[in-house]
Amino acid sequence: MLQVRASPTFLPSTTSSSSQAPTPFPFSGKSKRRSGLVSAVAAPSANCAVRRSVMAAAGAAPVAAKLEDADALIDSVETFIFDCDGVIWKGDKLIDGVPETLDLLRSKGKRLVFVTNNSTKSRKQYGKKFETLGMSIDEEEIFASSFAAAAYLQSIDFPKDKKVYVIGEEGILKELELAGFQYLGGPTDGDKKIELKPGFYMEHDEDVGAVVVGFDRYFNYYKVQYGTLCIRENPGCLFIATNRDAVTHLTDAQEWAGGGSMVGAILGSTKQEPLVVGKPSTFMMDYLAKKFGITTSQICMVGDRLDTDILFGQNGGCKTLLVLSGVTSLQTLQSPDNSIQPDFYTNQLSDFLTLKAATV
Repeated sequence: MLQVRASPTFLPSTTSSSSQAPTPFPFSGKSKRRSGLVSAVAAPSANCAVRRSVMAAAGAAPVAAKLEDADALIDSVETFIFDCDGVIWKGDKLIDGVPETLDLLRSKGKRLVFVTNNSTKSRKQYGKKFETLGMSIDEEEIFASSFAAAAYLQSIDFPKDKKVYVIGEEGILKELELAGFQYLGGPTDGDKKIELKPGFYMEHDEDVGAVVVGFDRYFNYYKVQYGTLCIRENPGCLFIATNRDAVTHLTDAQEWAGGGSMVGAILGSTKQEPLVVGKPSTFMMDYLAKKFGITTSQICMVGDRLDTDILFGQNGGCKTLLVLSGVTSLQTLQSPDNSIQPDFYTNQLSDFLTLKAATV
């Protein structure tokens, strides 16, 4: 379970109930991050707790079942939430059979939602990526962690006279701008360098009330120092992470260091745990449940990562399906060292088509 050292004043909502919105919290000028440890993710639903307690009594973790009857799973839920990288595409390459699978689910009246921890693009930009790959997805169906960062600041009534320092890319900047927040940093700081001389003192903006860290291909020492100064020296300054993913799919050829590496650098220099607004934090699940009026037990979360996607679904009380087309291998899933088990697993999303055909 992820833990954050923070005041409840600054925490994303941790309820897994579908009937409650992300709780708005007042912004405080005084930091209470050192007051103690609090969970950044919700307690599992009652059904999940019962299932796990039974398995615990038996001395074993619940084992994921290989998906054999796709129709049964499809018919058991109203909404499918999909991760994107490793499920829908790898890098800029669409995974085979995805459009046909989404068409099948829509034909059955299922609501489709796409949730990604990648913060480099805004929702609008992700809509264009879907379009480039030949799919028509409404912007209202897309939820990126860049959007989650801005939505979280809105939920706590972050003061409009305060600024946000961004270690990340254009997606975060666009979502902050749409939400009406002042910001600085981002890609423009990628060219800035620090020339260390005797007695050099680096200035920073004392009006920065939050530092948002996401995946950043322009990451450098200037950003590390600037973000560190804001968090350590500005009273009440929040440290917000879009995600802590260890790796990401920049291309379909290999895995690349993910946003967690940038977050880790700031954590190391500030000794502060971040508030994580992306998966597996339940903030986005709470937001989606309110927006669409979804009962979480009627959702199936489909992803390729155990510690983000599957844990995100489990923390929200959803059914979970792991696809092996991304980060997680069957060997990893079935390893005795793995404690996160989805309800089902399958090779890739298009298995819905094959398994459906096999049951007709």
